[in-house]
Amino acid sequence: MKELFHDIFGYHHHFNQKLMDLLMLNVDRLTERTIPMMSHIVNTHQIWTGRILKEPTLGAHDLHTLEECKRIDDENFDKTLKILSGYDLEEVMVFRTKNGAEFSKAIRDILFHAANHTTHHRGQIISDLRQQGIEPIATDYIFYTRDNG
Repeated sequence: MKELFHDIFGYHHHFNQKLMDLLMLNVDRLTERTIPMMSHIVNTHQIWTGRILKEPTLGAHDLHTLEECKRIDDENFDKTLKILSGYDLEEVMVFRTKNGAEFSKAIRDILFHAANHTTHHRGQIISDLRQQGIEPIATDYIFYTRDNG
C-alpha cells in the first residue's frame, strides 16, 4: 500500500507543479477563486501531514502566491514521503479540528482523503481555466504513468 500512496502523491505533486506553472503564465486571466483554491489544496495537504507529524499547520483558507503554493507543494510531497517511510499506515492518529472536535483515523485514511481532496479541487481549477478560454493541461493519472511508470 505504501508503494501505491507513493505513486499517487508523486502523481499529485507532478501535476500540481505543472498546473501552477500554467496558472503563473495566465495569472491575469484567472477567475477570482483560482488562486484561493490552489492555496486551499496545498494548505489542506499541509494540515494533514502536520497532524500526522505533529507539526504546526496552516489555516485551510490561508492565501498564498502561486510561487508560495509551489514551495508548499514541494514541502508537502517531501513530508508525505517521510510519513510513508517512517509510519505504519494502519496507525491511528488522534487529532483535533480547528473547532476543537477530537477524531481518530488511520494514517491510510488520512492520506486517501488528502489525495482525493486534491483531485476534487484541481478539477474545479481546470473547469475554471476552460471557462476562461485557457487550455488546461491533461492531469489524468494515466498520463502520469505513461511518462513516469
